[in-house]
Amino acid sequence: MKTAQEIINNPFINKGTAFTLEERKALKLVGVLPTVVQTLEQQVAQTYQEFQKKVSDLEKRVYLMTLFNTNRTLFYALMSQHVEEFMPIVYDPTVADAIRQYDELFMKPQDAAFLSIDHPNEIEEALKNAAGDRDIRLIVVTDAEEILGIGDWGIGGVAISIGKLMVYTAAAGINPNQVLPLVLDVGTNNKQLIEDPLYLGNRHPRVRGEAYYDFVDKFVSTAERLFPRLYLHWEDFGRSNAATILEKYRNRITTFNDDVQGTGIVALAGILGALEISKEKFTDQRVMVFGAGTAGVGIATQISEEFKQQGLSDSEARARIYLVDKQGLLFEDTEDLTEGQKHFVRQRAEFDNASSLTDLYHAVKAVHPSVLIGTSTTPGMFSEEVVKEMASVVKRPIIFPLSNPTELSEATAKDLIHWTDGRALIATGVPSAPVVYNGITYNIGQANNALMYPGLGLGIIASTAKLVTQTLLSEAAHALGGIVDTSKPGAAVLPPVEKLTEFSEHIAIVVAESAIKQGLTREKIEDARKAIKAAKWYPKYE
Repeated sequence: MKTAQEIINNPFINKGTAFTLEERKALKLVGVLPTVVQTLEQQVAQTYQEFQKKVSDLEKRVYLMTLFNTNRTLFYALMSQHVEEFMPIVYDPTVADAIRQYDELFMKPQDAAFLSIDHPNEIEEALKNAAGDRDIRLIVVTDAEEILGIGDWGIGGVAISIGKLMVYTAAAGINPNQVLPLVLDVGTNNKQLIEDPLYLGNRHPRVRGEAYYDFVDKFVSTAERLFPRLYLHWEDFGRSNAATILEKYRNRITTFNDDVQGTGIVALAGILGALEISKEKFTDQRVMVFGAGTAGVGIATQISEEFKQQGLSDSEARARIYLVDKQGLLFEDTEDLTEGQKHFVRQRAEFDNASSLTDLYHAVKAVHPSVLIGTSTTPGMFSEEVVKEMASVVKRPIIFPLSNPTELSEATAKDLIHWTDGRALIATGVPSAPVVYNGITYNIGQANNALMYPGLGLGIIASTAKLVTQTLLSEAAHALGGIVDTSKPGAAVLPPVEKLTEFSEHIAIVVAESAIKQGLTREKIEDARKAIKAAKWYPKYE
């Protein structure tokens, strides 16, 4: 039998002041807790009142992390009532500050696993220690090389994995007892971290090449063996590693890369939502992506795959997509192209002025895209000149400045509405207030990956899907893009984050149905809705 201290220090079974008098006697908790027995509802009200007293977002995050470490059920009961308010605190953008100060703010590591490339023979031991006797169904793993907006922050990036899993549970009801945040400590190229005496990770440059991929492969094979029903989610890997890893495992295990696929699915869903409003055909669109890193190439890839799903050939799909990076429009002879970029390069012979297409404005002027997406993390690049040039030809320009945090966004929703006389269909990477223009209130959709990955994950786990296919991702994108109210002027192209729990379940059902229809399930599942209902976890005391 566990001791009183073991019980109240275990966040998965601790109830705090909600232990009944009978439980306190049986578990030897008499005298360990205050006299009053509270309900979960009373605890939620009390903790929210305390949360509101915190001044800064980082202070609020520390409070919530402490609660998370203390009582998992209470944390999720509280967060489920305040998902929209808490998401920016437990995840983006406040998580960036937590990562930067990870070593100074280090507390109990939220049941995370830390795997060191310097000790590859300890992978199995580390996974068993971190998981304990829990049945792990979902791992979010990062090596934290390219955290959007802040770059390489070594093992501090584990906060990304923790935050993602919090959203999985709060939005979609993924059982927190079955998840594991994990960081691959392969070193860091951040000189500031290496020289910081408080840094808690390996103090050497990132390991590359064969040794790196052997380490990743050993982690994957070990995790798959220990957790046979595992869904493996990759997060914030470097642009070349992300694509290589996904390509290696996507047809072998149940796996998903949120930066490559998740960002792409949400952007695609936003385009589909915009076209519900404009009533235009998807296959008529010309798409330009500004910022050809992991996210940008991932978006281009998902859009290309959707073109093919709708009947275009591979060459026809690629012909409708243009990548622009710091060099300008990417051509076949552009130096230092990644494998992902090479798939979308253009031929110089297509343009009379190819040598002048070295900036976004001239690229837009030459192509006149109907869809312009920004993942550059370069503020203000969707300038008035660029936007008006695009809108001079396109009736309802679809413009998504997706870079975050706010100070890195390519444009503001307000400027885009004003520069296009209210014609632009907009999604932003950060929350944007509604814009009032000529008497119409324009609601701005946020292209947040959290709109997709929780529901996608629940559908995959509940259906016991063996693979995450392109057809499954396409149907998930259509499910999200179809949640658009086209009856009102100024409608948003994506549903609001405040309704995240509702449409996450809808997406989960669509995903489970797709897995069943494609014959992807490990177990025989006939009713997707029943499977989703059975898989969902609700924050309540047992």
